[in-house]
Amino acid sequence: MQSKATTVEQYLKELPAERRGAISAVREVIKRNLDKAYEEGMLYGMIGFYVPHSLFPAGYHCDPTKPLGFCCLASQKNYMSLYMMTTYGEGPEQTWFKEAWAKTGKKLDMGKSCIRFKKLDDLPLDVIGEAIRRVPAKKYIEFYEKSLEMIRNRPEKGPPKKKEPKKRVAKKKTVKKSARK
Repeated sequence: MQSKATTVEQYLKELPAERRGAISAVREVIKRNLDKAYEEGMLYGMIGFYVPHSLFPAGYHCDPTKPLGFCCLASQKNYMSLYMMTTYGEGPEQTWFKEAWAKTGKKLDMGKSCIRFKKLDDLPLDVIGEAIRRVPAKKYIEFYEKSLEMIRNRPEKGPPKKKEPKKRVAKKKTVKKSARK
């Protein structure tokens, strides 16, 4: 559910009080642990924390007019979401994150980079803070560039092979033997 808000303050004002409190608390944890090189603003209809074009002019490869997103926070229809791009895919940051979360005893409801939660108590804020702190902007840019390189260098799959239509095999007719008297 993308917001049409143009500022973080406007986005927060649009939220119901309960969600505003939860989103604001997570936002504060992010801001306290975020490398100063990142900036905050609206990104894809969510609160976004990103590498600005002044630091990474190439921007996001799918839309270079957008800065390189690092973390986003959103209120969706049925839950709230924290998108942490360094937890996407296989790698040391994702492994650390999942292991640290597991030690808290809290259930992790996670997609590829999306952590879904219904209330603030669902989140171990200390783990989220540490995950943010572990990846300064310079390290994130390196992670991002290596990820793009791996994508560019993976073997092409080529067109899918056409499946041969199955040949129909005529069934043998069976003749029922009548009972003889």
